[in-house]
Amino acid sequence: MIRIYHNSRCSKSRTTLALLEGREVEVVNYLDTPPRADELKQLLKLLGIPARQLLRSGEAIYNELGLADPALDEDALIAAMAAHPILIERPIVVANGKAAIGRPPEAVLAIL
Repeated sequence: MIRIYHNSRCSKSRTTLALLEGREVEVVNYLDTPPRADELKQLLKLLGIPARQLLRSGEAIYNELGLADPALDEDALIAAMAAHPILIERPIVVANGKAAIGRPPEAVLAIL
């Protein structure tokens, strides 16, 4: 089973979902159903990146919450993403025990 953390308003997310067409895909509209902190930790582990690399720093809430502060630890950043899912980079595809961010969309093909 392939899972995509999807935002239908995002062109990269829509393009990535189109690349998965014809496969069995679970679509998680993560703005409506945000991942919990433990799910985010698991995604980060599968991606092999720190929480800061999954943050969308261009979102207004990023500045409002002061998330650029280098003193913030992983748990604080993960809690911010869980509380404000708009901060999560998208799309994220999980398949075969691996994960990839669809930027560019074709990057997810490596884990299929």
